[in-house]
Amino acid sequence: MTTPARPFAALALIVVPTLIASQASAHPRPSDHLVSVTAKTETPGVYDDAAGHKGDADDPAIWVNRHDRARSVVIGTAKNAGLNVYDLKGRLVQSIAAPAAPGPDDEAGRFNNVDIVHGFKLGGRTVDLAVTSDRGRDQIRSYVIDQRTGKLTDATAANVPLAFSRNQAQVNDQETIYGLTTFQDHGTAYVVGTRRHQTDVGLFELIASGGKVTYKKVDTLDFPSSFRLPNDTTWSPCEEPGEGPQLEGVVVDEAAGTLYAAQEDIGLWRVQLKHGSFQGRPRAVERTKEFGVPATYDEKTEECVPSGVDPGFGGRIAADTEGLTIHETGKRSGTLLVSSQGDNTFYTYDRQTNRPLKHFAVVDGAAADGSQDCDGADTVSTPLPGYPHGLLVVQDGDNTPVELGADGEPRVNTNFKFLDAKILTR
Repeated sequence: MTTPARPFAALALIVVPTLIASQASAHPRPSDHLVSVTAKTETPGVYDDAAGHKGDADDPAIWVNRHDRARSVVIGTAKNAGLNVYDLKGRLVQSIAAPAAPGPDDEAGRFNNVDIVHGFKLGGRTVDLAVTSDRGRDQIRSYVIDQRTGKLTDATAANVPLAFSRNQAQVNDQETIYGLTTFQDHGTAYVVGTRRHQTDVGLFELIASGGKVTYKKVDTLDFPSSFRLPNDTTWSPCEEPGEGPQLEGVVVDEAAGTLYAAQEDIGLWRVQLKHGSFQGRPRAVERTKEFGVPATYDEKTEECVPSGVDPGFGGRIAADTEGLTIHETGKRSGTLLVSSQGDNTFYTYDRQTNRPLKHFAVVDGAAADGSQDCDGADTVSTPLPGYPHGLLVVQDGDNTPVELGADGEPRVNTNFKFLDAKILTR
């Protein structure tokens, strides 16, 4: 049975600013010395046009091959173009198409985020799964990863439920599952999924059924959308009419039982997880620079325009707050990374204390161009061939060089950059 959504927005009006202020004093910010790093390789461009099957690289997940680390793979979402599987040299080794639309006027599959589940019991065997959010169909889809080759086989049950929508008409409105991460608690595999244009986040239990994978929603949590500021004014981020301040990037620290969630226009949150449910209120880790700044939506430009003075309550992250990942170096030690999409940089925090650590950018290098407008990111600390400190993969929302399409116009081009994860070590 689904647990009713918990309305934390009203609580946030009073509590959130106090939490933010006390946390800032507990963890003084280091000088924001920006470090530049370069990628060791990159994946082929993914193109958002008919020739590229309306592809858009968005979120990566790294699968480490326990039998032969050199055959580890990176699985990346490409939205309408489905899933792509890459080897450690960035070469494409497999493509999985997104599902077709169920009807002529319905939305087709559109894969947004992806993560890995290890050791899932399925049909009398133990498998690893690549689990992805299908925001087009409002579903969670699961693929068995071949233990030797890393290639994917669809294991999604035919009758999986809708993640957030009540019917196909709501699916077609596309307030559907968006961001996604997985974790395990006492042998049970879970998915945390965010919702496009809304503030509710769902917790889903993965279930083996007849050799396939389905799921059920077990809890829901609403994140704040309105805030009482220290100057006794109330602020909500500017959004297109009818839309809420959505979340996308999510990651779970299993050892700590903590979910980190990126609310794009507001900042980075943490909330406790226990026994298959959310525990307590979301707590602020870092705000966006734009937090508290008045803005108004302009119907003509379809943009939010500042409409007042910055009251000075913002943090360091330049909206949108995007991809999250944890570089684990021990049971509780390691580094939390967040993409500061608005200024093409990344911030890191101590995994245990959330103390700010580093500020870096992925810039143009000899092997690949840099990363701009980064959405998703993933990392592992396991040493891999060519990556002695582990692997960090980040999305590049503006890949170069630019190519021209058949119409002579630049093709929208995205991909993934592979880096040695040394920047994430202490």
